[in-house]
Amino acid sequence: MHDESPEDSLGESPGTRQRFAEEARSERPDLALLCLLVGAEADPPLDEAGQDAAQIELDRLAGLLPFGLTSPRAWASAVSALLGDRYDFRGSPGDYQRLESSLLHEVLRRRRGLPILLSVIWIEVARRAGAPVYGVALPGHFVIGFGDPTAPDEQVLVDPFAGGRVLTGPDTELLVAGATGAPLDPSMLTPAEPLEIVVRILNNIRAWAATRPERSDVGLWAVELSLLLPSHPARLRYERAQLLVQRGEFLSGAAEMDAYADVLAAVEPTTADAIRGKARAARAMLN
Repeated sequence: MHDESPEDSLGESPGTRQRFAEEARSERPDLALLCLLVGAEADPPLDEAGQDAAQIELDRLAGLLPFGLTSPRAWASAVSALLGDRYDFRGSPGDYQRLESSLLHEVLRRRRGLPILLSVIWIEVARRAGAPVYGVALPGHFVIGFGDPTAPDEQVLVDPFAGGRVLTGPDTELLVAGATGAPLDPSMLTPAEPLEIVVRILNNIRAWAATRPERSDVGLWAVELSLLLPSHPARLRYERAQLLVQRGEFLSGAAEMDAYADVLAAVEPTTADAIRGKARAARAMLN
């Protein structure tokens, strides 16, 4: 039997999957485009024209920033004044319950979202205006940095979820301690690459869907996009298999389980045997 890959099960937007895979493998992945292609999976009417409109809006916002800014603190102040104060981009606890909070085009429209999507907007607007800006993937709470990341004394951290609040050293330490119970490690302040940001966004979507069995469709496309990234955990194949079975696609799910078991067999034979047993059980559901 044919073992479907994510590229085979393209759903309603085959062009979206192909563009996503190609952009993810490009020399300099476009963060905004990748996020918009994630949005197109969730919202098929978001076609190329809609994606272009979102990019134009980011360009428009960037054009509203003042010229001649030089210091990281000046950039942080100007971008936060524009996006946080003037346009009221920020987040609230309720945003964690909405899928739209993980979709760039919806966050641009609603001006509300998760920390990481608000950070994408801050990054993309500031980058277009020439700012030295980057994402900072703190545990449990994504923020952005301005300045030279190799010069910690010059780095200015901003929390877009709080409307662009500039974070002091103690503020950052409290954010990390609240998420992990551990102290801040300097390695946590290094710039996040575009694909790292996309992985974290897809992980958030998968976590959102995992608590909502009726939205297994969302979990499935989020896993399948993750599988199109150049680097991903092999276990995602098993997660995809489980979702297929959950959605009643027993043969496809069983085939994926067998394929994942083959990968595991050399290093974890007992686990591989258990997964093959689950594949047999999935096929038996058709009898």
